[in-house]
Amino acid sequence: MSVLSSPHFHDEAKAFEYLESIVWADGIVCPHCGVTDGRVYDLSGVRTKPSAKHPEGKVRHGLKKCGECRKQFTVKVGTVFEHARLPLTKMLQAVHLMVSSKKGISAHQLHRVLEITYKSAWFLAHRIREAMRSGDLAQPFGSNGGAVEVDETYIGFKRDVATRRGTAHKHGVLALVDRDTGESRWFKFDKATADQIHPIVLDNISREARLMTDEAKMYRKIGREFREHGTTTHAAFQYVDLTDRTIHTNTVEGAFSIFKRGMRGVYQHCAEHHLHRYLAEFEFRYNNRTANGVDDRQRAANAVAGITGKRLTYKSDYEQQPA
Repeated sequence: MSVLSSPHFHDEAKAFEYLESIVWADGIVCPHCGVTDGRVYDLSGVRTKPSAKHPEGKVRHGLKKCGECRKQFTVKVGTVFEHARLPLTKMLQAVHLMVSSKKGISAHQLHRVLEITYKSAWFLAHRIREAMRSGDLAQPFGSNGGAVEVDETYIGFKRDVATRRGTAHKHGVLALVDRDTGESRWFKFDKATADQIHPIVLDNISREARLMTDEAKMYRKIGREFREHGTTTHAAFQYVDLTDRTIHTNTVEGAFSIFKRGMRGVYQHCAEHHLHRYLAEFEFRYNNRTANGVDDRQRAANAVAGITGKRLTYKSDYEQQPA
């Protein structure tokens, strides 16, 4: 059976059951007061007020009531899907489309496939990217003494920079890849200086790791902090050390190639204040790829699991951002 033929993509009641099985895997919790499912009960058959489009009102799927605070809620409350007017089936379809597209899927394509407005598709995509953001720094890369690759790249254009020479007018992206776990972490930066790059590297990589970089000067000093610092000279077309074939940054370069193809070929433009979410999207797909034992179905479930405790409003995300 095709993944997109699953019941939760076409039946609203099944969609709520699917979401509840992930968000409330350890039992129902009231988002208002925190009481557990022992004091929460279902409200079945409740409908919205009648309207011209729905004379008998719409069924409120997944509606529950807390016996402690007496407030009503669904599984969407307290998540990035809260107050979303789209059917949950369409939002779950969007999650699947985004996580199963290697280089991403544009808001225009979501708008056409899901038959929703472009504005709704654009905001829904950002909600899903917010769910993909983990911010997990619990375990530094290279804790077992393995190799961690670090490299930076540049995309797009900054509006407030007049020059088009060098990289000062571009958005900077730093990526770290742990070869042993196959996971990555992505960060944006303003300038490729030691003041901005060194804290990121030191906070995310264990001192026991083997640091792998190119010949950039900003890595020379910080390289002494680690067990080993291997470098290759890209300016001289050296991409693998001939005496030690484990010294290279080809893994992170491969991750960058997917990122750039997605940003240039699919999204084409990204404002600086949204870049962190696009980085979260590519980081999530890289860390949850097939090579790490995660298929499309599990990848979608992992993305949905990240919706809790996050809110995103259209006004704060779009209308109040700099022009």
